[in-house]
Amino acid sequence: MLILLPPSEGKATARRGRPMDLDALSLPSLNPARSRVLGALAQLSARGNAMSVLKVGASLADDVEANTRLMTAPALRARDLYTGVLYDALDLTSLSGADSRRATARLLVTSAAHGALRMNDRVSPYRLAMDVDLPGVGPLARHWAPLLAAVLPGEVGTGIVVDCRSTSYRNAWKPTPELADRWVVVDVPGASHWAKHTRGLVARRLCQGDVVKLVTDLPAALGDGFDVELVKPTRPSRPWTALVTAR
Repeated sequence: MLILLPPSEGKATARRGRPMDLDALSLPSLNPARSRVLGALAQLSARGNAMSVLKVGASLADDVEANTRLMTAPALRARDLYTGVLYDALDLTSLSGADSRRATARLLVTSAAHGALRMNDRVSPYRLAMDVDLPGVGPLARHWAPLLAAVLPGEVGTGIVVDCRSTSYRNAWKPTPELADRWVVVDVPGASHWAKHTRGLVARRLCQGDVVKLVTDLPAALGDGFDVELVKPTRPSRPWTALVTAR
């Protein structure tokens, strides 16, 4: 079972600690591509047009400058690095015992800088979104798509794929026909803030129970705290959609 999360735009920082070690990250077959992206990002971030290419405003100039020090800055575990509404609702720090172990095994973040990360992977804070066309690399979703398609199916196991990502991050890995019947996109009606909050609650709940093996079992797995309407795929290669509202 795999629960796919987007990264947060903002990141936590650490004042001290060991820097990122690519060789220590999960999914090591992605390391050559990670190194290429991180190197290109550092080069871009030292240039005058960096904020324009990265699609950020002047208030984030310090974040862009920090991209030039990704291999030397103190690194944090992904579970501590990502912040914001979704991750506040997920509240990993309050999970203990079996629930925490399930979160480590089931959660995976799609990252523009690293392709994909597990929650205990230690990386430096970065500013890079998946919809960026990175000089020297190209459009990042296109860069990562074949690489993630090669490695992530082996991470799914026997359960379903619960996709809590935003559209640009979904473009980096889409279901293949053999996975489509076990893939469900979580769609939350309403404002973006509440959509992120609900996706965080969904991810948290799915770390607190058994593996869900069929998409049709998702409403029961989420329980009484959610209203769930399942929409079947329109074509064989498309995922299911779960329209979810937190009660």
